[in-house]
Amino acid sequence: MDGQGEPEPEPRPAAAALGALLPSRDFLCSHKGRLLPAEAVLSFITFICYIASSAAAFMMVPLLEFLMAVFLFFAYASKLNEKFKGICWPLSDFLRCVTAAIIYFAISIAAVSKYSDGAAKAAGVFGFIATVVFAIDFYITFNDLVTFLKQGNSSNDNEAQKSEDENSDSDSD
Repeated sequence: MDGQGEPEPEPRPAAAALGALLPSRDFLCSHKGRLLPAEAVLSFITFICYIASSAAAFMMVPLLEFLMAVFLFFAYASKLNEKFKGICWPLSDFLRCVTAAIIYFAISIAAVSKYSDGAAKAAGVFGFIATVVFAIDFYITFNDLVTFLKQGNSSNDNEAQKSEDENSDSDSD
């Protein structure tokens, strides 16, 4: 109720559905919530620069990285990583970031050194910036991966200890 005694209108179903599609505030404030949009934007800009340049052969890398960053943004925002436990999300994200950083670095060097047009040079510069962003992401993801693997080992150790305790009970009599 508001201050005048009238009940507040209930939110419309369309507004509630739209709210469910938007990522939560805590995800947007996290490292992943900041890095994935930056990766997507840099990949898209690099893709556009490669299309406009004579180095169009390199356009596939930023396009694929853009699509993967957008997919992972929505996967993490909608908490698919919590629903699909069969995929090792930190490992797959770590491998994506490592390969993206290495490949972006290589094609950026090639674009800057081999091609002379301005769009290729711009693509190379944005590629170097994307290399740094992906390197930061794989450093943070590596720390998450180590934590994830330590959690997996501790639960496996506990299960192994329980099975050893069960087997040793029958021998003590």
